[in-house]
Amino acid sequence: QVQLVESGGGLAQPGGSLRLSCSGFESIFDFSSVAWGRQVRGEQRELVATMTREGGTHYVDSVRLRFTITRDTAKNMIYLQMDNLKPEDTGVYYCHARNWVEYWGQGTQVTVSS
Repeated sequence: QVQLVESGGGLAQPGGSLRLSCSGFESIFDFSSVAWGRQVRGEQRELVATMTREGGTHYVDSVRLRFTITRDTAKNMIYLQMDNLKPEDTGVYYCHARNWVEYWGQGTQVTVSS
């Protein structure tokens, strides 16, 4: 049973940075992709940063050049470095993994406010 656990959320000022971590993978290579999703108020949950098993990455336009997804294959963890945060980045961030099914973590709150 895969149980993904996020950590690292919290409060940041506009223009600031946060780094999220996700654990719970027995092996990252068991999944065709790993990702970070978020749900902001009033909107559907969406994947904002994705990494394939081969290491390719994809970002939605709203976070491209500000967020970076990385992985540590020795520790079987993934990370989301979030820089130049904006108030509209406020929401719950989820770790996601996909093989023949999808897995979601419980989420961690990120609040960007002065």
